[in-house]
Amino acid sequence: MAKEAKKDPQELTVEQKLKALFQLQTMLSKIDEIKTLRGELPLEVQDLEDEIAGLSTRIERIQSEIADLKSAIATKRVEIETAKASVAKYKDQQENVRNNREYDFLSKEIEFQTLEIELCEKRIKEFAADEVTKSQEATE
Repeated sequence: MAKEAKKDPQELTVEQKLKALFQLQTMLSKIDEIKTLRGELPLEVQDLEDEIAGLSTRIERIQSEIADLKSAIATKRVEIETAKASVAKYKDQQENVRNNREYDFLSKEIEFQTLEIELCEKRIKEFAADEVTKSQEATE
C-alpha cells in the first residue's frame, strides 16, 4: 500500500497529490463552464432580440398584406357592381336593337360582363382565403 503522509503537511504522497490535482482540475473546469455560459448569455440575448425584431417586422408586413387584400376585395366588389350595372344597361339596349349585329354585340358584352362578375367573385374568394391565412400566420 501507499505510504501514509508523513508528519510534515508539505510532504504529501503521490496519491494524495493526484487526488488534490484532480479535484482542482474538476473545479477549474466547472468555473470555466460557468464563465463560458455567462459569456455567451449576452450573445444569446442579442440573438433573441434580433429574432423578436425580425418577427415584429414580419408581422407588420403580414398586416400590410392583409390591408392590401382587404382593399383588393373592396375594389373587386366595386367592379362587380359596375359590371352588374353594365349588364342591366346592355339588356335595356338589347330590347331596342335595329339589327342582328347590334344584338350579337350586346349579347357578347353581356356574356363578357357576366364572366367578369364571376372572375371578380373568384378573386374575392381567393383574397378572403389569403386574408384568413395571413391572419393565422400573424397570430402565430
